Amino acid sequence: MFHKEGRKIILVTLIMVVGISLLVDNFIPIQWLRTILLIVLLIFLVLILQFFRNPKRRTALNNDHVVSPVDGKVVVIEEVFEKEFFNEKRLQVSVFMSPINVHVTRYPIGGKVIFSKYHPGKYLVAWHPKASEENERTTVVVENDTYGKVLHRQIAGALAKRIVNYAKVNDQVVQGGESGFIKFGSRVDLFLPVDTKIKVKLNQKVRGGESIIAQAND
Repeated sequence: MFHKEGRKIILVTLIMVVGISLLVDNFIPIQWLRTILLIVLLIFLVLILQFFRNPKRRTALNNDHVVSPVDGKVVVIEEVFEKEFFNEKRLQVSVFMSPINVHVTRYPIGGKVIFSKYHPGKYLVAWHPKASEENERTTVVVENDTYGKVLHRQIAGALAKRIVNYAKVNDQVVQGGESGFIKFGSRVDLFLPVDTKIKVKLNQKVRGGESIIAQAND
């Protein structure tokens, strides 16, 4: 199953690959070179298809839990001062996505969207310390009665050229539901209450909508 954000790109890529393959097959007389070029084109098509895949995820709905918004690897767990929305200290957990990860962004908690904003910006590599403040990004805050307010921020990377954000203020959203999509490599930051119990470790691989990132402190 492929994500709707990739339909146009997949179609264009398919047409391009078929067209170039026909040209290669008809105008490259050297057998070994023709074979290599055709294999490269096939690999390119497979990579595009893989990037826009949209596997179904089973989210165990729990208002005490924050689930990972994306697939990837945990690269940051630290206390920071979040100055766009909270203007106070929060626990930041960041998940880095490589180009081969699923790039659907999911709501880490269910509840009401109380903030959603897009910021144009640079395309620094996603792990750059200033990427969270200077890169193209979107910030979304969801609130519920059990966990309170959780902010997740989509951040474009060096390859990502478009962030898609579905969240609108006053939307009632479901934990694990789709909140957006980032094309071609990036990062998502979570900002949680400082008394949150973090359930992941640095360099741990996580799955969007399924892996538990944190739990509310009783």
